Amino acid sequence: MNPQTPAGFASAATYDPAVALQFFKSAGTTAVIAEGAKIFAENEREIPLLRKNKVYYLLKGEVGLLAGDRSIGRVRPGEIFGEMALISRAPRSASAVAKTACRVIELDDIAFHAALRKTPEFALMLMSVMIHRLRDTVAELKRLKVLSADAELRESAAFNPKVLGELVHGLADDPPLFFQQGAAIVAEGQKGLLMYAVVDGRVRVSIGGQPVERLGAGGVFGEAALLDTAATRIADAAAETDCSLQPISRKAFLALVKLSPQFAQTMLASLAARLRYLTAKLG
Repeated sequence: MNPQTPAGFASAATYDPAVALQFFKSAGTTAVIAEGAKIFAENEREIPLLRKNKVYYLLKGEVGLLAGDRSIGRVRPGEIFGEMALISRAPRSASAVAKTACRVIELDDIAFHAALRKTPEFALMLMSVMIHRLRDTVAELKRLKVLSADAELRESAAFNPKVLGELVHGLADDPPLFFQQGAAIVAEGQKGLLMYAVVDGRVRVSIGGQPVERLGAGGVFGEAALLDTAATRIADAAAETDCSLQPISRKAFLALVKLSPQFAQTMLASLAARLRYLTAKLG
């Protein structure tokens, strides 16, 4: 795999190994891994005080990724792996095995947060990559026509509403907007300049006309418009109840990522959870 397309990253255009290396060096530790060693196992989960999820930057060697006994990819120097489990605090979706003797830089959750404070541009890069993966996943879901009207909706609220309000206060360019029940907020395929945070009420998100997600207070949507300005909206959003939304411009979003590692981490976790949920629908 080309160094510009790390395993688990669908888009080469937004990944910069130099930025990733700077990020890992800022707070990580170097480790040597013997050939044949299992770095982490599929379905492995974090156990507080005993085992922490980690994300890795490969300096030397080659790592194989396995789902069961099936090879699903490989990691080469300059690439990162293991990020989804750390960000989303979910079980590992694959195993990683050293195909040769390897040298890595590793970050646990605490070190990851410390690195975000030092290199916030890495969070933007990782979000952009996740957005590209979301677009690829949505396109495949539409092609396979696996979404249905009676599917169970994912319910999410990324932020504690009070915390979100404190973060956005003084940075948002526009006052909150009110939408009546049933009103369209954004439409799939349109250009977008804003993302939105739900202050009060509920918003329903649909793809290809099929509902996939319900957002309560603290939920966010439309971030793809800020991270991929050349592309269009990937979903519809409508007011499921009367709701109040805080619009967030790209300028305010970039300031929040730069000033608040907590905001960046929560946005990453929200995108990771959304990506895992939609990818699971592919079977």
